[in-house]
Amino acid sequence: MAEVLRLMFIGDVMGQPGQMMFAKWVPRLKEKHKIDAIIVNGENAAKNGKGLKLKDIEFLKQNGADVITSGNHIWYNNEIYSYLNEKTDLLRPENYPSDCPGKGYTLIQVKNYEVAIVNIQGRSFLRDQLSCPFKTTQSLLTFLETRTKFVFVDFHAEATAEKQAFAFFMDGKVTGVFGTHTHVQTADERILPNGTCYITDLGFCGALNSIIGMEKDSVIQKFLTQMPFRFKVEKNSPFILSGIWVEVCVSTAKPLKIVRINVIDEEFPGAIG
Repeated sequence: MAEVLRLMFIGDVMGQPGQMMFAKWVPRLKEKHKIDAIIVNGENAAKNGKGLKLKDIEFLKQNGADVITSGNHIWYNNEIYSYLNEKTDLLRPENYPSDCPGKGYTLIQVKNYEVAIVNIQGRSFLRDQLSCPFKTTQSLLTFLETRTKFVFVDFHAEATAEKQAFAFFMDGKVTGVFGTHTHVQTADERILPNGTCYITDLGFCGALNSIIGMEKDSVIQKFLTQMPFRFKVEKNSPFILSGIWVEVCVSTAKPLKIVRINVIDEEFPGAIG
């Protein structure tokens, strides 16, 4: 039987409910599916859903995260800037200016193999003026290919078309491309024609009956009035955890399967303190 690697990718952790779901379900899913490494997008893991703090990084790591990816919300809490410079398990998008703290890629040991995790950010409908994600990743691959044949990309982007274009551009060049940012899981997980596994968006961890993790009323009022409202993380059950896990053949570095994860938990009644 061919040797395989199994990696699990979890969508954006949203506030305290997202952390709670991650802590409860990721260890169970890891055991059930015999997962070798866990990658999670943590850019909204802080209690208020904006950025993440040092205690949030530690919490995710203690509960199974091997790498934490991010996106445009990574800069909300400057207490993590030194951590980004000193550690390799928290990533910011690679196509931010080189003067920014941290890096957008890391190499981790999975069983006896080096595996690259890349974090990149799209440009469509996002305010940040970043380097081209396509060219940045292509350039980075010239280095990564000297180290490993296993490369997975968290593509943090708003537009579905940009995510799909990026995935087809990378098809056959990387092992997997997984979209994050929109907090709504898509149902298009598949292996592309040249062998790269893909899903447009992993989804998120947080309150199910919310608007991308936030309380509904204030978001609706903003759309109705166009006035500014302060959004708060929704803390009432039920909650959801979503993502995917992939199985990769070691000898070919090609994915054998990609399986969607979607856990809904109604066990936590009422609000979280």
